[in-house]
Amino acid sequence: MNQEERRIFLIKKLLKEHPASFCQDIPKNPEQQKFLLRGLMNVRPPKAVSQEFLNIQDDYLQFELEKKRITKLSDLRPIQDGIYLWRGDIVTLQCGAIVNAANNGMTGCYQPCHNCIDNCIHTYAGIQLRLKCAEIMEQQGYDEPTGQAKITPAYNLPCEYVIHTVGPIVRRKLTQKHCALLESCYRSCLTLADEKRVSSIAFCCISTGVFMFPNEKAAEIAIHTVKEYKKETGSKIEVIFNVFNEQDEKIYRELLNAN
Repeated sequence: MNQEERRIFLIKKLLKEHPASFCQDIPKNPEQQKFLLRGLMNVRPPKAVSQEFLNIQDDYLQFELEKKRITKLSDLRPIQDGIYLWRGDIVTLQCGAIVNAANNGMTGCYQPCHNCIDNCIHTYAGIQLRLKCAEIMEQQGYDEPTGQAKITPAYNLPCEYVIHTVGPIVRRKLTQKHCALLESCYRSCLTLADEKRVSSIAFCCISTGVFMFPNEKAAEIAIHTVKEYKKETGSKIEVIFNVFNEQDEKIYRELLNAN
């Protein structure tokens, strides 16, 4: 089965779960097919699926990730001892764990093809990730509190684990409570990674973007918290600050070079 055949198979199976949509025409254009498949995966609720579907999905996603080009931690140079700054797509990073900026429901972004990191991670990890997150949340019995973290396998991603944390949302003025909660996100992720003996962790810019935490202040908290944690605990975990745009790269580089 080639990549196009896998994609068509997956689309048909997902459409079949929605009788009203089953008669929908599948686009002939490969990029439109990819868009449709991603959207169908994004809106799919966490529920069981056949092993055949998972096998074909896994082959499909791993092929797509290989085309994106995997970046290994060993390919990067530290900007400080045990600390890295890397601008790139976090789903292509091969390291111990990557951090997902999740929402309180913890089962991913359900908006079709949304460009948030939560959506991207769930898309390329595969539907197993949503199933696992739903299982954790069912056992917990309540929404995930802001500032805490949960760890899951990474499934089809090149990293070993995904650590999910819920950052604070800044709706109006930035407060000390927002700052304390963001610090708690970083500490919770680092603690969980060390408990699982994860050797490296890549942090996205938690709470910036749609959560509206000011980028520079968020970076200051991230760097300070990581350094303080490593100093207090003696942790040898390697930390990658992952940025996706030029603005955040400039902020982190200036702050790291100044310290």
